[in-house]
Amino acid sequence: MTDDSSVAVKSAQPGPGGQPAVHPRRRSSVLRIARLRDLALIPAILLIGAIGVYVSPVFLTRQNLTNILQQQSEISLVVLGEAMILILGRLDLSLESTVGLAPGVACWLILPKSPYHGEGLLLPGGWAIPIALAVGVAIGVLNGLLIVRFQLHGFIVTLGMLITLRGLLNGISQGQTFFGLPKSMTYLGTKEWFNLPASVWVSLFLFAVGIIVLGYTRVGRSLYAIGGNPAAAKAAGIRVSRVVWSTFIVASALAAFAGILLAGRLGSVAEQSGNGWIFTVFAGCVIGGISMNGGRGTIFGAFTGILLLFIVQNVLTLGGVGANWIQFLDGVIILAALTVSRIASGQAQAT
Repeated sequence: MTDDSSVAVKSAQPGPGGQPAVHPRRRSSVLRIARLRDLALIPAILLIGAIGVYVSPVFLTRQNLTNILQQQSEISLVVLGEAMILILGRLDLSLESTVGLAPGVACWLILPKSPYHGEGLLLPGGWAIPIALAVGVAIGVLNGLLIVRFQLHGFIVTLGMLITLRGLLNGISQGQTFFGLPKSMTYLGTKEWFNLPASVWVSLFLFAVGIIVLGYTRVGRSLYAIGGNPAAAKAAGIRVSRVVWSTFIVASALAAFAGILLAGRLGSVAEQSGNGWIFTVFAGCVIGGISMNGGRGTIFGAFTGILLLFIVQNVLTLGGVGANWIQFLDGVIILAALTVSRIASGQAQAT
């Protein structure tokens, strides 16, 4: 479905015109393996669900299942963005700060100074979402500029950006929480469509788009090709710099949109909004089979990864496990998933 592009570029010998030649039988085999890998976490989700029913009768209630879906729908958009970047063989640590800064800037520009801690420009409330998305796009453009054009180390750039954006949000908010959000920001976080939160439908739609784009379009094949072998992808005519830059922009815009959903549900934007999300995001990606080496993994796998993680957290909470242990268990799950991935692939992971 999706992994075949990376394998093809890695292993194929150049054919006529410099294009990699892939044997049809090999391509078909990889396609079947990718589809099976997509479903790998479904049994685990069902197993944890069964444990949840045993732990507490509350687990299967509509309210509890809706809460799981809504809470994971926000961070899942960051997982979607990070998954695309990891498939490229890159990473972006700054997405968690974008979650807080993007809606924070919108609130700062729109809300009055007192008592909502805005700047008092009193822009129309309908500008909130466009401003937040524009901030996300601008962050992605800057990340791409530093990483692609200036060839700076992606880890250091996005780590520095994470700190910078967090400090900027703290500065414009003066350590306060923005509240009294315009209706345009609260709508998606509070509205229900067909008896489910609107944010759940939005998340499912965007993941469906991601699955189609990465699985069945030339753009998606380019991402896998670059993650599998950038030099071969460039030799095959793929505009590597453009694809990488565009992916950073899309990922940052998704993180900004996640911030809008979170702000809408909570009715506020706190100075610590999105803080610590990146650990859960990486956990979801790794559990879902996204390779840290690039070129492998699927968007559906990333979705099932974050869903499984939130179901596990919910079952632990219902079982009386303290919230202080959740982060520890997330780390254990990441290490276990990395180990399993290393054993299953037989390939050493990048250091």
